[in-house]
Amino acid sequence: MSNVPSVSAAPSAGDRAGRPVVAVLGAYGHTGRFVVAELLRRGMTPVLVGRDRHKLDALRGPAADVSVRVASTEDPASLDRALDGAAAVVNCAGPFLATAPAVAAAALRAGIPYLDVAAEQGVTAALFDTYGDGAREAGVVLVPSLAFYGGLGDLLATAALGDWPDADEVTLAYGLDSWHPTPGTRLTGETNAGQHLTYTGGRLQPFSYSQDVFPWRFPEPLGTQDARAFATADQVTLPRHVRTPEVRAVMNLAPLQDLRATDTPAPVPVDDSGRSAQTFLVEAVVRRGGETRRAVAGGRDIYAVTAPLVVEAVARVLDGRCKVTGVAAAGEAFDARSFLRALTPEHLTRLDLPAETD
Repeated sequence: MSNVPSVSAAPSAGDRAGRPVVAVLGAYGHTGRFVVAELLRRGMTPVLVGRDRHKLDALRGPAADVSVRVASTEDPASLDRALDGAAAVVNCAGPFLATAPAVAAAALRAGIPYLDVAAEQGVTAALFDTYGDGAREAGVVLVPSLAFYGGLGDLLATAALGDWPDADEVTLAYGLDSWHPTPGTRLTGETNAGQHLTYTGGRLQPFSYSQDVFPWRFPEPLGTQDARAFATADQVTLPRHVRTPEVRAVMNLAPLQDLRATDTPAPVPVDDSGRSAQTFLVEAVVRRGGETRRAVAGGRDIYAVTAPLVVEAVARVLDGRCKVTGVAAAGEAFDARSFLRALTPEHLTRLDLPAETD
């Protein structure tokens, strides 16, 4: 992806133009670069934060007025300096097992919202359990897993539920034409091996890693494909605000085979925005009694679409459209329907929601 676009001069604190200042930890990573570009596109001022000064400077390029701050999650004082003057922090630095607790704690010390793009279920669960009371007492919100795996499914399922107060089962079906994992995805897979979870019987339980293959009927154009059970962050976030005993996730086989193969290359940009040619379709299926409701979203590049998801959330937190404080899931913190519609058609090229009920 190209360097961050140039922006006009703006102090890192108290921007005279009224632009929010947002710290991005892991700014020079694959997803972090998309997030920085989206913040700039939305008129916000990013602060580029990471361990490597040379990579930060290279990302900043000619945009001399974009702040660069070196920080390490092992050094709380450096994190405090990095967040000084920021209105919010977005954590894009994985593996999140190593970064999320430290950055969330720094955000609470600074009294600012924390958002991340983690797909690691254990980390997301730990944030809810460890920081919920402190965040509510501080009057700030922490929203984990605001990414393709997590936030998107949570929002879709919430929109599908509509006026239902509960559900017998929620299923998130992920259909990808391919999956070219980034080095960060590979590293996260290694550090998170054996720690995946599923939500069944009303509680989080170890994921079985079953190799059972079954047919799943995706919306067109994918249609019926072989699929397997999959572990995603929305299985952690949804039960925090939706009364249901079962949250399952499934994925078609092609991307899982790509992910398992050690020689699958990293994503290759095919346009000026840096997006790859990968396409995706996500369907939330909510069952209650004999009724079923569905919500579907489609688009391109699971990494690139994470940026508008988390930046839309930043915008809503900062302008008062966040409904809660404490640690919250995407569908709990925001109005799911309006959030998803705000991403169309530029980022979500398809969005099918059930009719609203009175």
